[in-house]
Amino acid sequence: MTLFCLLLAFALGGIPFSHLIARLRGVDLRSVGSGNVGATNLARAAGYGAGALGLILDAAKGAAAVLVVRGLPGDGATPANQALAAALAVAGHAFTPWLRFRGGKGVATGAGAFAVLAPLATLCALLIFGVVVAVGRMVSLASVIAALALPLASHLLGAARPVTLAAVAVAALVLLRHRDNLVRMVRGTEHRLGARGGA
Repeated sequence: MTLFCLLLAFALGGIPFSHLIARLRGVDLRSVGSGNVGATNLARAAGYGAGALGLILDAAKGAAAVLVVRGLPGDGATPANQALAAALAVAGHAFTPWLRFRGGKGVATGAGAFAVLAPLATLCALLIFGVVVAVGRMVSLASVIAALALPLASHLLGAARPVTLAAVAVAALVLLRHRDNLVRMVRGTEHRLGARGGA
């Protein structure tokens, strides 16, 4: 049962909500904007309302993946299994099997998962995200900094060790998925909120 629920966590994470919302509007996110199938590219391609819906659904599937494992009887709902479910949900989003393993960057899904696992640490990371977006107007930069802040906040606020380790793994994955954005930041060509054009 535990293995099934962990596989389900990956499958839940892999549901490409933003891609599906865009397809309902006749848009293939893989061929517009940054080519990413996450909520940020959805917002650019179909408007902020659609992007907000995609973000909420991506966060919800991360939370659901953890809650499925938390509901296991007996020893199945250990902090280690819940943390693994969170990491698997983010991995499922980043490498969704429904789109030939081409997925999003995992930020919203990770936020939803860790909102259940480590709510105070996640709140700290979200506050950092908001400040960076407000100052720099770059969602990608804010995502990377918030992801890196999450394991530190988890550790400092006393989260279980498996949760902190999962946050480290998720931060590494988010950083990896943003490598093209980081290159564009260095070159000064990264998209900023409110700017025309951009990557």
